[in-house]
Amino acid sequence: MSRATRAFKVLISHPNVPVPALELLRSRGAETIICQSVPPSRDEILQKVPGVDAIYWAHYQPLNAGILDAAGSQLRCVSTMSSGIDFVDIPEFQKRGIPLGHTPGVVKNAVADLAIGLMIAAGRHFHAGRTEIERSQWKIEQINWMMGQEIRDSVIGFFGFGGISQAIAKRLQCWDVSKIIYHTRTRKENDGDFKAEHVSFEQLLQESDFLVVAAPLTNETREKFNGKAFDLMKRSSVFVNVARGGLVNQTDLHDALTTGTISAAGLDVTTPEPLPADSPLLKVPNCVILPHMGTQTMKTTIEMSLLAANNILNAIEGKPMIRPAY
Repeated sequence: MSRATRAFKVLISHPNVPVPALELLRSRGAETIICQSVPPSRDEILQKVPGVDAIYWAHYQPLNAGILDAAGSQLRCVSTMSSGIDFVDIPEFQKRGIPLGHTPGVVKNAVADLAIGLMIAAGRHFHAGRTEIERSQWKIEQINWMMGQEIRDSVIGFFGFGGISQAIAKRLQCWDVSKIIYHTRTRKENDGDFKAEHVSFEQLLQESDFLVVAAPLTNETREKFNGKAFDLMKRSSVFVNVARGGLVNQTDLHDALTTGTISAAGLDVTTPEPLPADSPLLKVPNCVILPHMGTQTMKTTIEMSLLAANNILNAIEGKPMIRPAY
């Protein structure tokens, strides 16, 4: 019997992992130990994880030495069911030599669709318009009421130019944009495919009519978008974040929105998550906020779940993970 078909134990940290992923694991010999708490209970995980061969981490709680210690020395691999892994202690995995996988790439299309939705919703004042209706302030006699920004003839800027940004840029090829610019540490070799130009961070801020953030949260990118950055942006610019809330200083963003430093913002991510109902940002009419819904389509969620399962199966078989995190 091959290693692939020998029984092995996989802890599933969330009971709502799509069935196709569970069936795939079981078809290849896995005994799935499913945690039942929603939201996931760390106590339940710590109770069930000892002795497993793999961990399927399907939520955003810290994945660190405490979990690895509880699992035991027989643990062979871990995969998250997420693209971002800022909640994972990657150096701890590297120190122990435990393979770690995640699920980037498959999320790009769903997130790209939502990002363009936020560009339009923020740029055309969807939230502010709805608020005016609720306040009985729908104006029918003013020509210059609720004037917004079009994507047509606009400069579209990206902070980060990986799969998500490129999926957005691909969609925008037929939107008659003025140009596409992006900032990354080094130029992307395939940027010509999207008619995109690599620019400095300062130029990105100064030239973008719509600025989309789609980059990992790291020590270098944390609160990259702060008061100093917003001050360099056009007063008519629209700021969109589909990455992680930690890339933005939210107090500074609030100030930029309320003082007219920038025109509008669309956020799918915040700090913290969930965002408290009394957050000042929720009271700003020119800020559209979603509850981190970028990957919330069944098609993408199933694709993420299968990729996480295949990461684990490859590692159990002694093969490289499809999408290793390091």
